[in-house]
This record gives sequence, C-alpha cells and structure tokens, in this order.
Amino acid sequence: MLWPFNHFRKPHAPQRGTIEAIYGMIVAQAREPLFYAGLGVPDTVNGRFDMVLLHLWMVLRRLRPAQGGAGLAQALFDHFCADMDDNLREMGVGDLTVPKRMQKFGEAFYGRAAAYDRALQAGAEPLAQALCKNILDGGDIAQARQLAAYANAVIAALARLDDASAGNGSWRFPSPSFAAVG
Repeated sequence: MLWPFNHFRKPHAPQRGTIEAIYGMIVAQAREPLFYAGLGVPDTVNGRFDMVLLHLWMVLRRLRPAQGGAGLAQALFDHFCADMDDNLREMGVGDLTVPKRMQKFGEAFYGRAAAYDRALQAGAEPLAQALCKNILDGGDIAQARQLAAYANAVIAALARLDDASAGNGSWRFPSPSFAAVG
C-alpha cells in the first residue's frame, strides 16, 4: 500500500553520478587548450576559473527551467562549491580563510552570471564586451567576439536538447575550434 502522504516528501536529490558527469564535462571543456592558445584566455588560475564559471553559467541557465531542473541546477552549483572548497584546502589555504575565499567565488559567479545574462539579452556585441572584461582582462575584442560566438553556439546546442537529455549528461559541448579560427 502506498502511504497517502508521499507527495509531501522531499523530492529525490539528483543522482550524484549525473552531477559529477556534468561537472566533469564543464571542467574538461574549460580546460580545452584552444581557449588559451586560440582565443586569448589567460592560461592562469584565474583564466581557468573564469572558463569554468562561463561553462557553469551556460549549463545552469539551460537546466533551471527544465522539468526538475531547479534541483539539478542547485546540486550542480553545490558540487562546484564543494570542488572549489576542496581545491582551496589542497592549495593549503587555512580553515579560517576558506569561507572568505568561497564568498569571493560566489560573488564572482553571481556577478558574472548577472552580467552575462544582461549582455546575452542585449545581443552579441554586449556579450563579447562582457566576456572581454571578465575573461580576457579587457584585452582583444576580436577574440572576445569569437568567444561570444562560441558561447552562443553552446547556448543554442543546449537549447536544442530535450529536458531529459539536458539533465542526464548525455550530451557534449560543441568544439571551440570554429571560434578559434574565425
């Protein structure tokens, strides 16, 4: 017999394996050498962090409106935070400093996400300018336009996925190679 109050239970948390798979794809894509060699992203800790944030932002904006996507998006963001916390501790950052650094990571993510959301709604050039400022340290706007073209291609590819496919990690990011040559 089914308990009549089952619908009051907390919804099932997304499977850990799915979250790890999606986050693994985000990190692997953020490490793609073409971003650094062909698109001018600084090959530094900050440059790589910014690329993880960009990819995380694109994936989260696809997952949130999906059926059951809010929980998945939150679990993915939580996994990102846990990974950043682990990385800080591996680098020897002290227990008292970790929360302050984590707060800065959160501020960086939310600030960039808001800037990218506004820019995306305003068009290709504002997105290129936001990426130039946040990722390329105000550098080459032509490379920022290529990076914006890549971001738009990723957003379009993610939008073509049905909700189930988007949420189960059975997709891949488009290659940045077209943008690096452009």
